[in-house]
Amino acid sequence: MAKIISFQVPKSQKEFVRYQEDRGSYFYDKLHQHPQLQLTLIVEGRGQFLSGDYVGRFSAGDVFFLGAHVPHVFRSDPEYFEENTPLSSAGNTVFFDFAALERALGELDELLPLQKFHQFAGLCFQVSGSTQERVIGLMSHFGESEGLYRFQLAIQFLTILEKAGNELKQLNHGGVIQGLSEKDGNRMNQVMQYLLQHRFEKISLEETAAVANLSKEAFCRFFKLRTRKTFTQYLLQLRINEAQKLLQETDLGISEIAYRVGFENLSYFNRTFKNITGLTPRDFKQLA
Repeated sequence: MAKIISFQVPKSQKEFVRYQEDRGSYFYDKLHQHPQLQLTLIVEGRGQFLSGDYVGRFSAGDVFFLGAHVPHVFRSDPEYFEENTPLSSAGNTVFFDFAALERALGELDELLPLQKFHQFAGLCFQVSGSTQERVIGLMSHFGESEGLYRFQLAIQFLTILEKAGNELKQLNHGGVIQGLSEKDGNRMNQVMQYLLQHRFEKISLEETAAVANLSKEAFCRFFKLRTRKTFTQYLLQLRINEAQKLLQETDLGISEIAYRVGFENLSYFNRTFKNITGLTPRDFKQLA
């Protein structure tokens, strides 16, 4: 399995902002983290966004803002990994290196509002409403910008986010999830890859602990500390997350969907779905 966790954004030590366009069949699919803050617009593609205890979906038009050192992965749906797939994924990302900015400008009074973003370390957010629209509008100009104009746009992004209020929705919990060591990050990436590949199959705690090279008891402590969920809770969240996708995007019956995402008992599926989403599968499909 790949050893990828200490992912660093290619940059110079004097660069405050970097722009990156990702294009391909699927997004970079390994759990990773970096000290730079990240603002990402999903231009094309669908999948799961995982960060700490958060399990959710992404699709075209979504905007996410991530603080420093937050482990995360945008995992494209399985059909994007198929050979010769006609599907494609695209995302535009702006990275902000606050360490470079502070080395260059120190504690200028005009930049004091940016101190707020230090509190976002280890956290991820989804951007909505008028803030989302403004970010998308600015992002369309960012790729062609350079020099002082690019710096100006970067500050505009941060000003918009600083004033976003409830249009910046926190998705995960911080604290112990922030900043995995390389050893723990590699181990967590292996576990995540295994869970994502086998989440619809019969999958045991013992098997997953073996992937992490830990005893069952040690793995339970390790996993709960880094996701704030038990192994079973996280696996059920992954399955219900996929069920939501199928309810929204297909005409499959509820019992067929339950079976496809790994439930052998329909009543258990219905109960679990409502516990996690607050709605029954039938009500969710009607609202989709």
